[in-house]
Amino acid sequence: MLAPDWARVTINKVPSFGAQMTNTFTKAGFDLGIVTTNGDAMLEFYRDVIGLHFEATISMEALGVAAMHRLWANDSLLKIVVPTKQVTAGTSGGMMGSTGLRYFTLSVGDVGSAIELCRSAGAAIIWERREARPGVVVGMVEDPDGNWVEFVEK
Repeated sequence: MLAPDWARVTINKVPSFGAQMTNTFTKAGFDLGIVTTNGDAMLEFYRDVIGLHFEATISMEALGVAAMHRLWANDSLLKIVVPTKQVTAGTSGGMMGSTGLRYFTLSVGDVGSAIELCRSAGAAIIWERREARPGVVVGMVEDPDGNWVEFVEK
């Protein structure tokens, strides 16, 4: 059976390595890990303010993980990882502060409501609700560690 179109990606290979290759993803969503030394506040923000579904907190000390809080948004898993040892803070500066992963996006039914829930919890509001392009509304907030979370409504 062929995978659905959303699960198929074509990887363009350098010509000397041969033909194109297709990779099949096994679920509709993706997993994202955020490493923090602020586990309780991050769990509270993503579970109680954003509204992600809490699955469990697990420990994998053999891998250097004191706690991994697992939270779901439909088929996507957010892993809030608290290391067993102190780690250096990442780069700050928001979306254009440096290269690399700078924010992630959650599709919601009402961007305005999502922003207001975050505001009432004391989160920094980066962008108020605004139209990004015709038919697409966005807003951006900051979590307790300074990571940016975008909400999008289509």
